[in-house]
Amino acid sequence: MTVSPPRGPQLFGRGSWPEARRIGDILRKETIGGILLLAGAVVALVWANSPWTDGYEALRGFTFGPESLHLNLPVEKWAADGLLAIFFFVAGLELKREFVAGDLRDPRRAAVPIAAAIGGVMIPAVIYAVINLGSGQGRGWAIPTATDIAFALAVLAVIGRHLPHAMRTFLLTLAVVDDLLAIVIIAVFYTADLSVLPLLGALLALAVFTVLVQRRVRSWWLLLPLAFATWALMHASGVHATVAGVLLGFAVPVLRSRAAGGPEAGPGLAEHFEHRFRPISAGVAVPVFALMSAGVAVGGISGLGAAFTDPVAVGIMAGLILGKPIGIVGATWLVTRFTRAKMDSGFAWIDLVGLAVLAGIGFTVSLLIGELAFGLGSDRDGHAKIAVLAGSLTATLLAAIILRLRNRTYRHIHDAENTDANRDDIPDVYQYHTDTRTEAASPRQFVDADPAAGTGEPDGWRGRLRCGPSSLGPRRLSAVRSS
Repeated sequence: MTVSPPRGPQLFGRGSWPEARRIGDILRKETIGGILLLAGAVVALVWANSPWTDGYEALRGFTFGPESLHLNLPVEKWAADGLLAIFFFVAGLELKREFVAGDLRDPRRAAVPIAAAIGGVMIPAVIYAVINLGSGQGRGWAIPTATDIAFALAVLAVIGRHLPHAMRTFLLTLAVVDDLLAIVIIAVFYTADLSVLPLLGALLALAVFTVLVQRRVRSWWLLLPLAFATWALMHASGVHATVAGVLLGFAVPVLRSRAAGGPEAGPGLAEHFEHRFRPISAGVAVPVFALMSAGVAVGGISGLGAAFTDPVAVGIMAGLILGKPIGIVGATWLVTRFTRAKMDSGFAWIDLVGLAVLAGIGFTVSLLIGELAFGLGSDRDGHAKIAVLAGSLTATLLAAIILRLRNRTYRHIHDAENTDANRDDIPDVYQYHTDTRTEAASPRQFVDADPAAGTGEPDGWRGRLRCGPSSLGPRRLSAVRSS
């Protein structure tokens, strides 16, 4: 007897338990990082608008570093070019792992969040460009395209404590793809005065780094100097240095080599590095960048009036508040319209709208692109920062209202996802459900740890049966178990 699963991808599909558990760990770390990011942003704003603003500007402008390597930079540039490279390194690791070993290696499952991310980048850019057609400030078109996952998850920790795993996973995946698109935009559209020799040197250092990590070398005294050389040479070449972080992340292998036991032996090198560097990214790099970048002197009511009437600020806020949800929901609707993708049971389109509005929280990358577009410390850069902060705050409030309206539904789904009646540390919904990645799932199909995911599960997970509860009653399920 077989159970026929849905033939198309599902919006907010639950996925596998190993992947859900891994992403849950990531979300907890990012949530803590988001809280620190918010704290850094608040401190920066208060400090920049206090009587001690001169001290804040002196700290941001303090310069250090070797001039011979073109690294005699102010603190705020070290934060934007240096610390954010760690952030993008972790983003590169996560993105590669999702598409090599995660649930998104299935093109059907990956199609929906990728399409949503592309829509969420294109429509805000178009809205900004239309608003700024006559202003001559079109260079800022990319500012409202980015979603800050740490900021968004910090908001979710407050307003969406019972948000189902599938919605959190969807938001995380969308934001990671969003980060990749943002770094491509930075590399292609915000690179000035390209120097070929330093770029070739950066690629050579990257190649040596790649060879070593592909051979599963973990020696920090070899890898860190090569990573630093790649970053420094990339910075000297004129390409934004954060691009080096993503490329280094992509170089790291996800799965274990056969000599080390193969994928079944446990986490690969990418997951090892992710565990090491994600706390640094979430707990240090992003909050320090927020502290150095979010401080903008508002200038009182008149200053706010000047900022909010600037087409640059209007375009950014419209892109974040309107463009993001329109792009994400519109692209997702198109996928469901022209493919077999369907909304998973228990969810509704209003849930996607809530997440899409929440994706309008643009902070880290938006501030970075604003600095690249208008110049650090310029009036336009200040207006862009005010617009990013105001747009993100508005998106937060609107998302809170929408998601709170569905809180009772989310609580029921959350409770079902965490019910473990047999107390084996695996929620029941992940043990007995149809395998949507196959054409048909047999009631006697055994579920082992996903070999491709590189996550060896304990013996308690091995040999569990995956089957559809709708097709097997309790008695027949017990019979199948015992056999």
